[in-house]
Amino acid sequence: MKRILERGATLRAGGSVEFSVWAPLAATVEVQLWRGEKQEAHHLERSPDGLHRGEVRHIPAGTDYVYRLDGRRERPDPVSRWRPQGVHGPSRVVDPDAFAWSDGAWRGLAVPELAIYELHVGTFTPAGTFDSATERLPYLRELGVSAVEIMPVAEFPGGRNWGYDGASLYAPQSTYGGPHGLKRLVDAAHGEGLAVLLDVVYNHLGPEGNYLHDFGPYFSERYRTLWGEGFNLEGPGSDEVRRYLVDNAVYWTTEYHIDGLRLDAADRIIDLSPSHILEELAGAVHRQGETLDRRTVVIGEIDGNDPRYVRPPELGGHGLDAQWADDFHHAVHSVLTGEQTGYYRDFGGIDAVGKALRHGRPARDVPADRFVVCVQNHDQVGNRLGGERLAALVEPEAVRLAAAILLLSPYVPLLFMGEEYGEVTPFLYFVSHGDPALVEAVREGRRREFAAFEWTGELPAPQSEATFEFSRLDWALADSPPHAGIRSLYRDLLRLRRAEPALRPGSAEAGVRVNQSAGWVSLDLTTESSALRGVFNFASAPCRVPLEGGKSAALIFSSDAAIYGGRDGAGISPREVLLPPLSAVLLRAHPV
Repeated sequence: MKRILERGATLRAGGSVEFSVWAPLAATVEVQLWRGEKQEAHHLERSPDGLHRGEVRHIPAGTDYVYRLDGRRERPDPVSRWRPQGVHGPSRVVDPDAFAWSDGAWRGLAVPELAIYELHVGTFTPAGTFDSATERLPYLRELGVSAVEIMPVAEFPGGRNWGYDGASLYAPQSTYGGPHGLKRLVDAAHGEGLAVLLDVVYNHLGPEGNYLHDFGPYFSERYRTLWGEGFNLEGPGSDEVRRYLVDNAVYWTTEYHIDGLRLDAADRIIDLSPSHILEELAGAVHRQGETLDRRTVVIGEIDGNDPRYVRPPELGGHGLDAQWADDFHHAVHSVLTGEQTGYYRDFGGIDAVGKALRHGRPARDVPADRFVVCVQNHDQVGNRLGGERLAALVEPEAVRLAAAILLLSPYVPLLFMGEEYGEVTPFLYFVSHGDPALVEAVREGRRREFAAFEWTGELPAPQSEATFEFSRLDWALADSPPHAGIRSLYRDLLRLRRAEPALRPGSAEAGVRVNQSAGWVSLDLTTESSALRGVFNFASAPCRVPLEGGKSAALIFSSDAAIYGGRDGAGISPREVLLPPLSAVLLRAHPV
């Protein structure tokens, strides 16, 4: 039987609504609701464990309500399904069964089938809504990605935010289109054959509109994150807090048909309980997927590239399906741009690229499909002073080389919106807080964060609407040179990934060679039925790479092809392959 959400406002047969809220800090709780212009209040019965519950008759979906704590404080529901007036407004009753889904035949995708496209709803299109993003889904299907990863949509203050300041975990952002808008997007994506992953934040809540402190001990001062208090996962009352987070993960899978979750800063979630919250959460999502006859995946953002998070619980791990591996990005970015400040200090040179292709930490028992890699994402672009994308930092040849090593790697690839055509407009950090002191705190925090990178220039004001507008994609670029050639390259590489078994993450045995003096890296991917070799020249001069092993080879891809904006400079002979500067080739080996 599928897990049903038992907190919040639940419609019952006969038109009544059951209200249920955990509020151990309140002696009394009333639900105050609006019937048209008329307000009325209903007392909820309190149980010894702090759960307040009651049923109100003849309440239709669409009714707004708040909880009144101890007769004086009016607060939105911690499990609000919709907050149409924002983080400071009331909650709204939603009928989760009212939407007419058309994706009954959809079964989801396994991790090795994922080629992920990360997008921010507010800046992906001019309108910045779920519905306008839906209109772009055929474009993404034609590009060849298999999954859309949506940056967080839990209700946040105002209309401009990355989403990591969400204050109402169960309510899809009202300015994006609310619950029905998100459901339309997911349903349409499944119709296009695209999985949908949702970025969620369980390490903290945003500072504005967070009213959970008034209900119960949701947070712990014992474990603070960089962004505020962490959740109380092991102290008094922690059972309900853990339920709050696990239920949220299952809720997205159930009511919104989400195929998988990306857990923001999962390694910053501190839990010393016998069973880590990540293990509990991943297990619940997987079981719900089995119940619904759909594949469901849980991916963690892990800064330390620690394989423990993706090992199964029986081997001492947390059971996540995959994790972000940022070492890959850092290595490729540093060698292409020459940047060596901040966290790039530990990278530089093609040795780091070779190491990233072999995993950042020894993980021989963990297959390659457990690692998600990128050359751009919201963090790596947006957490720069000027929000510069790779195409604004390096020449088109280097952009094509970066795409090639990403999409020919043995890992699960992630693209950041606009990357596929070499977008050059920045992606900046933006907020729309209502508290001037908080606005200044955000600005000062960004300044401190950038100090280690030694960047110079004026920090774009996060609160400014212009900062947000400047971060929208410029879709007019996609069909103009050199951007159209870059898009063709991404499309062809994604097609190759689908066609070549050796390019399926976790399927091939991988071998890496690095020639530091000549500036090239080679990657051999071998299965029982095929053998591929990618060669990547990071030097500013041409290079000749010998073909060893007594095998001939055929050239099946070159990033320097004229159709991509190159000069057709790559060549192959029986003994070697010639690569132009900043280029990549893919070879198919044949027995002699």
